Amino acid sequence: MGARLAELELPDFGSPAEPPEITGDIYRARLDRLRAAASKRYDYLLVWADREHSANVSYLTGFDPRFEEALLIVGPGDDPAILVGNECWGMAGAAPVPLRRHMFQDLSLPGQPRDRSRTLREILAEEGLAGGARVGVIGWKTYERPDQVDVPAYLIDELRDVVGSTGVVENAVDLLIHPAHGLRVINEVEQLAAFEYAACHTSSGVRSLMFGLRPGLTEQEAVRLLQWNGMPMSCHLMLTAGKRAQLGLLSPGPRPIRRGDPFTVAFGVWGALNCRAGFVVEDASELPADISDYVERLVGPYFEAIVAWYEALHIGQTGAALYDIIDQRLGDPFFGIFLNPGHQISLDEWVNSPIAAGSDIAITAGMAFQVDVIPATGTDYFTTNIEDGIAIADEPMRSEFATRFPDAWQRIESRRAFMRDHLGIDLQPEVLPFSNIPAYLPPFLLRPDRAMTMLS
Repeated sequence: MGARLAELELPDFGSPAEPPEITGDIYRARLDRLRAAASKRYDYLLVWADREHSANVSYLTGFDPRFEEALLIVGPGDDPAILVGNECWGMAGAAPVPLRRHMFQDLSLPGQPRDRSRTLREILAEEGLAGGARVGVIGWKTYERPDQVDVPAYLIDELRDVVGSTGVVENAVDLLIHPAHGLRVINEVEQLAAFEYAACHTSSGVRSLMFGLRPGLTEQEAVRLLQWNGMPMSCHLMLTAGKRAQLGLLSPGPRPIRRGDPFTVAFGVWGALNCRAGFVVEDASELPADISDYVERLVGPYFEAIVAWYEALHIGQTGAALYDIIDQRLGDPFFGIFLNPGHQISLDEWVNSPIAAGSDIAITAGMAFQVDVIPATGTDYFTTNIEDGIAIADEPMRSEFATRFPDAWQRIESRRAFMRDHLGIDLQPEVLPFSNIPAYLPPFLLRPDRAMTMLS
């Protein structure tokens, strides 16, 4: 039986009132694990953060800079040090773990006072960095060579001068984001519960939008239906209709949404993102004649591929196997799939991905994923999209989750049952759906009660 469009009732799975707490003890344990992982290679780790790339420092300390940059120094012992500018001094003092603060005003905004901080070299010396030190620098990404580091040149130049020819300064971001064993891709139960809280918010917002969308609303008015609660965003908010929707990543504008428009929305906060795309119509009869087979040509094969991906997901499954499922079903150039079919998610929208051609990396308990397979047809068929968050948990982790977060666990179990009984998606026990619109795909957005299913 293939995918078909059917009238479905999407349940209200509920939402938590408050997010689970990530305590100081959890942050201290993370720092200890980082020191242990780095001990054979490095004497010190320097972790860079800016507004766009704050997830590594936030994961380790609970602090993320606003307006300016920050630099975390993790040595062999004691509390870590943080270099901040004028505006983050107070905020860094409120972190859930003790941070020894250094005022370094070159991190401050242009034109602000720079009369109260010592030089970078003086601060590094106080922290113990000297000739011969082995320093791992954690920016954002890995590169072809370990000496390539994506933090400001002035910092790297100073570090290399300080450690000299007998020292080492190199890219160490793999300690946190390696797709198999990076510390940030294997989450604690508490962090997974926090991700479920975040996913409730984004997915309920997208649900509200789908069921409240009406022609005549401007894109900027439609955004209000998402009911953003002020959580830090993991990516810019995307909502567009009409010709601009074909471009994918644009922000909402003042244009009214019209009947017949292609439409896309993506809403992400720390730990979660949901995306849907389709046409602002009630059924295929409102589409141009040459794409009236939109469901048969694009949405149905896409949904079937996503179902196969979901059902193949289990602990020990390889990234290559998941990649091949999508490639075999959607490899035709018409579908235009060119990014990894699924990736790890955390405080940042994309951490890394083990899902790639030939990848022997195995799916592991504690990983959290975004089911992110995006057709880019480049044609009038536009696209379809069903991005949701999930996590992987072995039996001990599931038992702990159910005991400590029973309301969240009930939502997870209800989502699993809905996916099985109404969508025909049979998940392995270790797959935990976090979205309140779990794999729910209505291609015609003025009939959000009609969605894709594998059941007759």
